[in-house]
Amino acid sequence: MQKADIRTILEKTGTIAIVGLSDKEGRTSNRIGKYLQTKGKYRIIPVNPMVEEVLGEKSYGSLLEIPEEIKIDLVNVFRRSEYLEEIARQAVEKNSGAFWAQLGIYNEKALEILSNAGIPAVMNRCIFVEHQNLFY
Repeated sequence: MQKADIRTILEKTGTIAIVGLSDKEGRTSNRIGKYLQTKGKYRIIPVNPMVEEVLGEKSYGSLLEIPEEIKIDLVNVFRRSEYLEEIARQAVEKNSGAFWAQLGIYNEKALEILSNAGIPAVMNRCIFVEHQNLFY
């Protein structure tokens, strides 16, 4: 995916569902979620069945549990590659605007599912690094 496409995704995004968002401050998902939240533009929706709340927001057990009135602009994933296919299916079902799998996370079948649904996908890239490079 080109830098211009990534810029467009990040500019169009308002609400980010972070799958695998940890409530532990030292974890990468928590630090990146907090970073995105402090940019003022993004609302973070935690998706983690093991916690009730992260970064002041109610956590959901899966993307499918997020209420319909919350429009998901971007699904950001901090789960291992073997989970991406199911998460991609849920992202399609929720009509998510875009999909992002963090650095080291990639699944060809998930990419195919998203592509067939017309959902732009970024895989094996760090949203923090890309945001920093594009906007600062």
